[in-house]
Amino acid sequence: LLINGLTFDLTGIAGGASAGMPDVRHRFGLETLPDGLEAVALAAGPHIAGCEGMMPIIRSKLALAAQLAALPGLAAVTWAPARSAMAADYFRQVVPAWLEGGPFPALGLTAFALALDGGLQSEGLSFLIGQELRIEPELMDDKVAATKLAVRLVNELVGYGQVTERMEMTAPDGAPIALEPSANNAFIRVRAG
Repeated sequence: LLINGLTFDLTGIAGGASAGMPDVRHRFGLETLPDGLEAVALAAGPHIAGCEGMMPIIRSKLALAAQLAALPGLAAVTWAPARSAMAADYFRQVVPAWLEGGPFPALGLTAFALALDGGLQSEGLSFLIGQELRIEPELMDDKVAATKLAVRLVNELVGYGQVTERMEMTAPDGAPIALEPSANNAFIRVRAG
């Protein structure tokens, strides 16, 4: 399939080998994944293989996937880096909105899970910028507010990129926060500023 001068391979369609269901840990717009689903996969074509993490390729792939998500019978769209599954109608709302200049679909193209110490960690952001986001336990008194903060920060970080040194910001509630890379640079740690 061709979009924006880039080719993508669609595998797992009738007559071919099944693409296999990916590991799904997070669902958006879906209570469960229906039984008996058959998966197809959209992958970078040979001329762009190895460059799947580049933003122009991600945007093109998602634009193509949004068009395919309108096909009848499509139950869900999965995004392997976040181990997420999104209802087709949810995907068709959030992805084109981002592609047209709206907020990044952090709930779907990334996901969030509670860490053992009570912090909140993203999953899938490292595919986009090379680091995951971690809201430290000290900011987790209100889990809904912490998740909203994480979503907002993911939106900013997708445009900004990796955090290599401490940055100070103001949270939506007006509280000062600090973002800093972890010692191994795998996480962006968000703390009270």
